[in-house]
Amino acid sequence: MRFETATEIDADIDTVWAVQTDIERWPEWTASVRTARRGEAGPLVLGSTARLEQPRLRPTSWRVTEIDPPRCFVWESTTPGVRSRGEHRIVALPAGRVRVELALELTGPLAGPVGWLGGRLVRRYLRLEADGLRRRCEAG
Repeated sequence: MRFETATEIDADIDTVWAVQTDIERWPEWTASVRTARRGEAGPLVLGSTARLEQPRLRPTSWRVTEIDPPRCFVWESTTPGVRSRGEHRIVALPAGRVRVELALELTGPLAGPVGWLGGRLVRRYLRLEADGLRRRCEAG
């Protein structure tokens, strides 16, 4: 199961990357994250970890499995029966704007039931993240 959303932001790619990869500050700009803690100090790199607490969900640990600064990072989390893959992509547009594409892909034997039961919440949280990121980056 795959869930996606996107938004255009009136900010340059480096600004959006800086905000998006400052994981511990996510609760300041998206209601979809209550607390976020990085496992390591420093910039986000391959293997970096973070633990997110989100309303109505169990705390989840994520590990960066792909990264291409300042264009994208992908992280993954595993719970019994479900592997979650979160994609955060930034595409440069003309005039110093960007398009941010967010996706959550669920795989594994319980991905279907989990996606079906939680799909509405997943879509809502992706939209909250995209809209919050846009507001934060455009506020300057």
